[in-house]
Amino acid sequence: MTENTTYPNRLKAIVTNLPEKPGCYQYLDDSGKVIYVGKAKNLKRRVSSYFNKEHESAKTRILVSRIRDIKYVVVATEWDALLLENNLIKKYKPRYNILLKDDKTYPSICITKEDFPRIFKTRNIIRNGSEYYGPYSHISTLNGLMQLIKSLYKVRSCRQAISSDKIKEKKYKDCIEFQIKNCNAPCIGNESIEDYNRQIDEIREILKGRARNIEQKLKERMKELASLMKFEEAQVIKEKLAILTAFRERSQVIAEINDEIDVFSIEQDSDDVVFINYMHVSEGCINQAFTFEFKNKADDSLEDLLMSSIVEMRQRYGSKSREIIVPFLPETRLDGISWTVPQKGERKKLLTLSELNVKQYRADRLKRNDKLNPEQKHVRILKELQNLLKLEKIPLRIECFDNSHIQGTDAVAACVVYDTGRPAKKEYRLYNIKSGAGGDDYGSMNEVLTRRYERIIDENGRMPDLLIVDGGKGQMGIAKEVADNLHITLNIAGLVKNSHHKTEALLYGFPQMQAGIRPDSELFRLLEQMQEEVHRVAITFHKKKRSKRQIAGELTEIDGIGEKTAVEMLKKFKSVKRVSETGMEDLTSLIGKSKAEKVYSYFHNSKNLF
Repeated sequence: MTENTTYPNRLKAIVTNLPEKPGCYQYLDDSGKVIYVGKAKNLKRRVSSYFNKEHESAKTRILVSRIRDIKYVVVATEWDALLLENNLIKKYKPRYNILLKDDKTYPSICITKEDFPRIFKTRNIIRNGSEYYGPYSHISTLNGLMQLIKSLYKVRSCRQAISSDKIKEKKYKDCIEFQIKNCNAPCIGNESIEDYNRQIDEIREILKGRARNIEQKLKERMKELASLMKFEEAQVIKEKLAILTAFRERSQVIAEINDEIDVFSIEQDSDDVVFINYMHVSEGCINQAFTFEFKNKADDSLEDLLMSSIVEMRQRYGSKSREIIVPFLPETRLDGISWTVPQKGERKKLLTLSELNVKQYRADRLKRNDKLNPEQKHVRILKELQNLLKLEKIPLRIECFDNSHIQGTDAVAACVVYDTGRPAKKEYRLYNIKSGAGGDDYGSMNEVLTRRYERIIDENGRMPDLLIVDGGKGQMGIAKEVADNLHITLNIAGLVKNSHHKTEALLYGFPQMQAGIRPDSELFRLLEQMQEEVHRVAITFHKKKRSKRQIAGELTEIDGIGEKTAVEMLKKFKSVKRVSETGMEDLTSLIGKSKAEKVYSYFHNSKNLF
């Protein structure tokens, strides 16, 4: 371990003597507070990695700088390490561990802990022994389950506390729910506690996604009643069976899988927010689905984040499934649990569905945040660009350049400026190419960039955080040459275009590397907007210049009248016809007596008259 006066000698001694066994470790600060909890397959190797190298991440460097003590617990297996880590994080709530954000708006179904349990939907989780199923992100699914339970079973909906002793003492009276046959009135002794809780047990099975078991029991009960000639009661069971079968078939997403399966997918955002979707599938039906987010506060790997989430979700919702579908194969091996990374078939459909839920949740979150803070949206996109191009800071000020000419004539260039993702039109600049390099795009770019940044240097102006040239490697090379000649530092990127002159990719670095950008991403749309804007400005300026030259063409045919004088007259008099109608006095006041005589003579000679 490298020498560093920040860490006491006893801290080094702890790291040196750590066992090479599975376990959990805790980092404490100078006040003795736990600031990070981690798990490891090999405690010594894992903890040593924090201290024996320089970390690229600023967050990890800050964490390491604050460690003043280390505690650890050795366990038997990796699974035990995961469970212990999860419990310690809940106990200490360390500053640098992932912070799970529960979406309290999702409702669950509650079965109360009473002699005669009640069943209702709720958004408040109270840890009093009651059972909770969910949460349900799709309200229609929850309402469908509640309606199914009401159709199949007659459980009480009243809120009074009912006990067997008070029933014997006849402390209760029946209510309207009994009279309209929605409840069997166990409160007055019409239904035993055993029969009532038999219904609750069946409801539990349905909520766990095990409706087939209940279907089988109903079929057996229906046959038994039919054999006893109790046809009316058998008909009631048949109707319940039809309702349950229809609901199960409607809820089934895959037909070939009857086992219980957990499905997880994960996606990390550019601002270190991690999104994970969890689905529990039983008998082909999704009976739990939940997407949540947390902040990756210590640059944990995606595998570590995924494993922590698997432990948390399985504990929270009591999953006992022996198969877990994941997007990549974790190194961690768990006894009795098999990992599946599906490539095709029904399991692949489940993973794809989970991934769609993650993407939709992320998109919805971004939309909500963007509406609340539009400025944050632009900063987020620019931060993504910063990470993509490996820039030291967010490119809040971006300048884009483009040339325009036709076979070297009327050559111009344009510079557009974007400030925090928005066009700053007052800072746009237009350039006439003066060097005679009109047909040479590289020469024109060299001239324009040199003029632009020489002036910024002279006026002590603001340099861009990123310079984007509308071209590939050649244009980037010219930009670097200009920066070197002027002894300035510029972050340079180049827009790569396809055959339709549309943005296709982004080049950066020397030697150049290509950064892939998804065509449907917000960053791609921003870059495409920049390219179209600088192209529009350059083309518009070029057309305007060419138009003036063409209109001034007849005036320049007059002996002694150049393009500058012709344009000056057109600006004043608006058209060649009005110039021809202007008297000597007005012409002289504008261009001088000598030129005025030539113009007046030209238009008043009979052969040149309109």
